[in-house]
Amino acid sequence: MVVNLSQDYSILCDWIAEIRDQSVQTDRMRFRRNLERIGEIAGYEISRLLPFEEKEVQTPLGIANSKILRAQPVLATILRAGLPLHQGLLNVFDKADNAFISAYRKHKRDGSFEISMSYVTSPELENRIIIISDPMLATGSSMVKTIQLLRTESNPAEFHVVTAIACTVGIEYLRRALPSCKIWCGAIDDELTAKGYIVPGLGDAGDLSFGSKIQL
Repeated sequence: MVVNLSQDYSILCDWIAEIRDQSVQTDRMRFRRNLERIGEIAGYEISRLLPFEEKEVQTPLGIANSKILRAQPVLATILRAGLPLHQGLLNVFDKADNAFISAYRKHKRDGSFEISMSYVTSPELENRIIIISDPMLATGSSMVKTIQLLRTESNPAEFHVVTAIACTVGIEYLRRALPSCKIWCGAIDDELTAKGYIVPGLGDAGDLSFGSKIQL
């Protein structure tokens, strides 16, 4: 299952346009907030597919028959770029447990790269719904490696992947490796450069959110 949240117009399309726009990207707070709002929309749409149960709620004037989420999901994100998108999901699922994974491209002199993972913290994942976010799904390598790592010592019920901009190459790679994953995209682009960057994309989401970095 792949959902393009901007396939039909909604206000989310305006936020996608802003995070792509060079003239707006210089405002880091606005960039982060737009990613957060994209996460909120994705969280709302995902919630419509999650298991719920009936509950009687006592109001000051009587009993209300209500529907509530049956179990809280686990919200996972890939550091550091995923933090604003993760915050948007956390605004929706405000009682959720959280997991954080450090996964990044370690570039080699020949221009190629490998995915390096140096930090993981996670609650118990057995039979739980995992919603994992990263603003860019380019080659899909880091997302696949991250999910495979989370599955090594537990058996989650299902995975939802949330991304602001995805490339068709990354989507297909993820679907081949993990066909049961549900993928939620703010927008989908078709081109990927030889160095693994999405075109037109938006650039480096981590740098735009938090400033440029050096490799230590």
